[in-house]
Amino acid sequence: MTSLLTRWLLTLTVATATLVGLPSPAQAASYAPSSNPILFVHGWNSTASTWNTMISRFQADGWPASHLRAFSYNTSQSNATTAQTVSQEVDKLLAATGATRVDIVTHSMGGLSSRYYLKNLASRSKVDRWVSLGGPNHGTSSANTCVSTACVEMRVGSTFLATLNSGDETPGAFVYGTWRSPCDGVINPVDSTVISGAANTQTACVFHTSLQNDATIYGQVREFVNP
Repeated sequence: MTSLLTRWLLTLTVATATLVGLPSPAQAASYAPSSNPILFVHGWNSTASTWNTMISRFQADGWPASHLRAFSYNTSQSNATTAQTVSQEVDKLLAATGATRVDIVTHSMGGLSSRYYLKNLASRSKVDRWVSLGGPNHGTSSANTCVSTACVEMRVGSTFLATLNSGDETPGAFVYGTWRSPCDGVINPVDSTVISGAANTQTACVFHTSLQNDATIYGQVREFVNP
């Protein structure tokens, strides 16, 4: 009788979770986070709030709030300068969680400072996986119309990108993944996001500023950082 009651209660819990759009116990178990907390790096002319939707989805899938960290920074400064901030934020997240490594998820220009960090500043033992959503990894013509240091660095053929992409585009023992959309509208050419040596994914038609909010892309990123 007790066994039947337990099974009935579990079935009711799963059904209720499905109705309200929450993860069932089975889903929560399937997507329980690995030991890696996640650092989110936004792009040009944006703030940490751009990650609110994705962070809420990670939390719904079992990631503790303490393991999900987004921060804001001055998007006009050099990506090399921002890389120093990325380094500090990684250390803060490791200290706060007691983890040994983090995963980094980026949008747009956030991919450049974090790549600079991985190539020049990161200890190989501090980061596991890195994600670029619509990153101008080889430049974009959209940056030709703005004049800040960061914008100049995003231009196709810039000195910053030539140095960043010289040699191995995926240096270190990190796992790299990129997502690009044929309807991006900001990263031109779209294939600028593709990095040699990374797992490169083309999405459906999603505009640049919606990449971090798209449910399908979120699911793919979740699987990538929690294999």
